[in-house]
Amino acid sequence: MTQRPNIIHILSDDQRADMWGGGDHPLIQTPHLDALARDGTNFMSARCTSALCTPSRASHYTGRWERAHGVNFNSPHALSELGWKHGWVGQLQQAGYWTAWVGKNHVPVGRSGYQSNYLENFFDYWYGNHNHSGFYPAELSGDAGRQYAMASQQTQPEVFAQGAMNALNQRDHNRPFCLCVTFNAPHESATGTMRMQSTDDELYRTAYRDAMHEFPIPKSYRPWKQSYAKLPLDVYNGVQLPGYDYVKIPHFLRETMTRQAQLITGIDRFIGELRLRLKKDGLTENTIIIYSSDHGVLFGEHGLGGKALLYDPALRVPLVIYDPRMVGGVSNNELVAVPDIAPTILNLCGLDSDESMQGDSLVPLMQAGSSQQVWSRKQLFIENLFDQQNYPRCEGLVSKEWKYIRYFSRKELADQQQVRLRNTGDDYHGSRLSLHEPVYEELFDRQNDPDEKENVLNTRRDDKLLMQVREECSALAAQLAGDDRPDFRVLK
Repeated sequence: MTQRPNIIHILSDDQRADMWGGGDHPLIQTPHLDALARDGTNFMSARCTSALCTPSRASHYTGRWERAHGVNFNSPHALSELGWKHGWVGQLQQAGYWTAWVGKNHVPVGRSGYQSNYLENFFDYWYGNHNHSGFYPAELSGDAGRQYAMASQQTQPEVFAQGAMNALNQRDHNRPFCLCVTFNAPHESATGTMRMQSTDDELYRTAYRDAMHEFPIPKSYRPWKQSYAKLPLDVYNGVQLPGYDYVKIPHFLRETMTRQAQLITGIDRFIGELRLRLKKDGLTENTIIIYSSDHGVLFGEHGLGGKALLYDPALRVPLVIYDPRMVGGVSNNELVAVPDIAPTILNLCGLDSDESMQGDSLVPLMQAGSSQQVWSRKQLFIENLFDQQNYPRCEGLVSKEWKYIRYFSRKELADQQQVRLRNTGDDYHGSRLSLHEPVYEELFDRQNDPDEKENVLNTRRDDKLLMQVREECSALAAQLAGDDRPDFRVLK
């Protein structure tokens, strides 16, 4: 039997879909990622389903929506060992793959979460950590570096290149390999710690600085003093995670854009080195490369920054899949999502999708280009179950024509959570928003208002469309929570 293809999964952090050459950014240079897209399939309308690191990354690896896998920053749960094994990396290992991890993990696995050391022992090669990383090496003491190299505590792309090349050096040549490279760039923890020191690579000192004033500000941007309440204050008071306060002033926003551009070009340089290495080792014809991000961020659209909310800048992500066995040069605009990646990888490796996965394989779109006849999804369910830092829990639907979002009372949900915790010892709440009436709703006409500026819900209140999207949102919410697998999560 022909050996199964190798898999390289590359994940950036907080990268907007428009922050690279293939996303039509006018300044950012990503020639190697652009070439990867030309050689493969560029999914131009890809979205995450939860715009936060941990739930989205869990969806990347399990192929499940957040309310199904149950792992979030304010959740008491970690992904169970069984849940990880049912994900695509676990399935590849069971199929005989040699597995390697380089970079940031933000998905707790096992009964003690990050302290369980489960992933460190799961992978054949581990060069990672479970925290945000600064641009420079961390000052580690005691046993802080017990199972990973100190270098993995910095986010410079060159460090990840070193780890990835070491993994390729140490791989088992008698087995196909799976290499996960998970950057902490261009996340704020990286850009916010860059200092342009004399010892830094010139890329991180001078690139894009002459054109900094040319970085485009979003059309719906509102600076701090001119910001308006996109949502009622009793739904969301606008207080965001402080690391994203750079959006308040255009100068600081452009400074962050410049630093992000430098780091994204650094990631691009890594992709170029990686493809050269694959060619040198004779692996080009049998190695699939997937590139994406966990989610995007708001760059001051509507006076908002950061993530968690369900507006498109936070949801849309780059997604490129290159399979040398297929004809490339495909640009696809169907509604595809992060949970689709897991079944796609398994299918490309000649394996059946795990029955627990809720996403759909993208292989038909890669084979048939943008043909609508092979893709039945007309709307995508989106959600946010994170309610710390004043963020509201919300859920909604996206189609090519409309977006619908509904928000729930923080107090009512918190009270229910406490009751459940007293009665059962478990406050899992992901699938139970449908028990409550929303306190606020939004409806956007995506064809005439792609920047989501005007909530047209009041003008469509008696419209059949509004009734239809409400019903369809409820149906999908119930469907995605209906196959709830408690064995996929454990109390930390």
